[in-house]
Amino acid sequence: MKTASSLMFAYRLLFPRTGKKSNARRSLVGAFVCIGISLVPLVMVLSISDGMIQGITERMIGLSSSHINCILYSDSPESNSAESLAELSRSLEKVESVEFAYPEIKGIGLASSSAGRTGATVRAVETDVFSRNQAFRSLFKVTDGEMSLDAKNSAIIGEKLADTLHLKAGDTFRLITTKETGDGRILPKITPFKITGIVSSGYQELDALWVFIPLQVGYSVLPLKSSTISIGIETKNAFGQELEQAFNDLQFAVPAMTKIYRWNEINAAEYQNFASTQIMLLVIMMLIVLVASVNISSALVMLVMERRKEIAILKSLGATSGGITQAFLITGMVTGALGVLIGIPCGLLCSVNFNVIMNNIEKFINIFTEFHYILLHGSMKDFSEVHLLDPAFYLQDVPMAVPLGQLVIIASGTLVLSLFMSALPAIKAGSEKPIDTLRKI
Repeated sequence: MKTASSLMFAYRLLFPRTGKKSNARRSLVGAFVCIGISLVPLVMVLSISDGMIQGITERMIGLSSSHINCILYSDSPESNSAESLAELSRSLEKVESVEFAYPEIKGIGLASSSAGRTGATVRAVETDVFSRNQAFRSLFKVTDGEMSLDAKNSAIIGEKLADTLHLKAGDTFRLITTKETGDGRILPKITPFKITGIVSSGYQELDALWVFIPLQVGYSVLPLKSSTISIGIETKNAFGQELEQAFNDLQFAVPAMTKIYRWNEINAAEYQNFASTQIMLLVIMMLIVLVASVNISSALVMLVMERRKEIAILKSLGATSGGITQAFLITGMVTGALGVLIGIPCGLLCSVNFNVIMNNIEKFINIFTEFHYILLHGSMKDFSEVHLLDPAFYLQDVPMAVPLGQLVIIASGTLVLSLFMSALPAIKAGSEKPIDTLRKI
């Protein structure tokens, strides 16, 4: 029995001429629909998790650690003043593989307002960094005021910090830090700051406690010995050869009392955690696809039972066991392929509209939650909206990435599973004895 004959028989198994009702064909339709449905969440998890990881990583690199971070000792000559630190950053910008460099002092303090107080991560930067730095300019969203540090005691704070302290642009808050006296005593230092802008990176876990102040003011407010003095270095590509080239060039350009780190060294724990979480989700989703592909096996078993007469006739006319087996294997593969053709496009479509879908689901849930809250309490006082994706741990707007290579692997894996699940009933069909079948007719 030639391959063309097997293909023709498989075609007739899938699309018979007769209008006779067939439970086996219904089962095949149900099998590829189940595979398609099981692939939708798999593709969504893959696309959305990739987009989520890329978005978070982009913000960690661009807004926090930079591509390369040069950390200086507090007693180094370059750390003595804002002018010398800025001069060093300008000299590092002249390195061929470096795109941009900016000085920063990072310390901790206590932000206080009439509504309360909370810990804060104080970042002293140059006043024009929000306009000169591409990452700051593109990844920060201004929710109130403007991104300006031109005034001496001006400050830009994160949206979460503003909500905690009930602050808005134009308000004044106090920043409590420490200072060391000449005799070695540590005393609190209280400095008032006027808020010129409130910003958000879209990822609260990263920027929840950030307070940006002018670099010159940072030298008078933050204790240098307990703060981190650094220069952030931006390259053309944080994931390419340009990063290694810049790292090697900077080894000879930085002062003696300096340590330099790549972004993947600083954020190694977070990056590995993202990768392991994604792998775990993919394994769980693949198990769903595996369960769905079992339907192909059961559908083919029913098909073999329904087509025993045709199989017997074909064998009587010279069809081989291998040809019959091949026809049923092709039938199972085509069923899996139809599931792939349905599931992957639907999954991508849902991924593209994920933010819209989640927003509508949240609105729907909040309508019923508000109604239930009013029945229990009689008013909407102290009611808080339900968020399916807590902005404290997830991006507020989830970007989507299309991992073409991984989608090809998923499609190939689904076809292999379909072939594997088709093997047993196909072999059984090929081993049918025509004499026994024809005797019962």
